[in-house]
Amino acid sequence: MSLALDAAAQDLLFREAQTANTFTDEPVTDEQVQAIYDLVKFAPTAFNQSPLRLTLVRSEDARKRLVAHAMGANGPKTLSAPLTAILSVDLDFHEKLPQLFPHAPGVKDAFFSEAAVREAAGTQNATLQAGYFILGIRAAGLAAGPMTGFDFAGVDKEFFGDGKQKSFLVINLGKPGPDAFFPRSPRLEYAEAVSTI
Repeated sequence: MSLALDAAAQDLLFREAQTANTFTDEPVTDEQVQAIYDLVKFAPTAFNQSPLRLTLVRSEDARKRLVAHAMGANGPKTLSAPLTAILSVDLDFHEKLPQLFPHAPGVKDAFFSEAAVREAAGTQNATLQAGYFILGIRAAGLAAGPMTGFDFAGVDKEFFGDGKQKSFLVINLGKPGPDAFFPRSPRLEYAEAVSTI
């Protein structure tokens, strides 16, 4: 069975896409990031809650402040990338639900009045959006280097001192540099990952 998406797009988004560890110094522009965002914002989240927030780290000072919270090789990789994004959950995403889910105005208070519920739902849906964002980076012809090896409590204190956002992922993005990719690791086959009940 064939997919509706053509083979070249399948390769770009999935089969030939890998996590990049080095990047060229070619800049990633605000226009490129906006084009990525304007594509992936249409992908679904529960109640259209859209809790993901992106903080673009461009200045040398901000990059050094971020790298202070990096583990191992993530620091040097981040310092050499043309652009880095901190991905975080807006813990007050429910305040935008009247705008984002206008046909059900009671959802904001009926489902998301408790902070713990908001954090759980927001984290789940922001993580989903992070996957969309990585696909958007690839669709733009760029490579993504997502990393979880950061002290995210430290990142939050450094960049989101008001406690309204909670970071969970850092992504370097740009054109891949020399030796950017490790050899492709194996994947599970269909029969190993899929069951029918």
